[in-house]
Amino acid sequence: MLGSDVLLCFIFYSTLLILKMYIIAIITGQVRLRKKAFANPEDAERHGGVQFCRTDPYVERCRRAHGNDMENILPFLFIGAVYSMTGPSYAVARLHFLVFFLGRVLHSVAYLLALKAPTRSFAYVIAQVPCISMAIQILMEVASFA
Repeated sequence: MLGSDVLLCFIFYSTLLILKMYIIAIITGQVRLRKKAFANPEDAERHGGVQFCRTDPYVERCRRAHGNDMENILPFLFIGAVYSMTGPSYAVARLHFLVFFLGRVLHSVAYLLALKAPTRSFAYVIAQVPCISMAIQILMEVASFA
């Protein structure tokens, strides 16, 4: 019912990426609790008082990691889905999805652990390569219809 092996492979990696985003959100919440750094007064009141309605550098780092995931994973979901419909080779498509997934995992680890530069930048670039490749292949597939 779900279709081709390429689409199933895409669904697998997409689901892993979404779960990774949920994990980053949970980590952010746990760091907020541990650091007592709440974004809203009502949350701060519940956990000790309005003085805890404040920012924390590590909470902000977690939030940036999550925001970066949204900026990069959401376009991948669209590009990967459309790419899956163009009839690519399973091996090539799987490589695209795997490289993107591994790049995003490394990016998150580098962000959350504040690994030395250029680890995070390297992970970002690695993850963008398959996205650009898929986008070019999509455009080549549909260019004659434009």
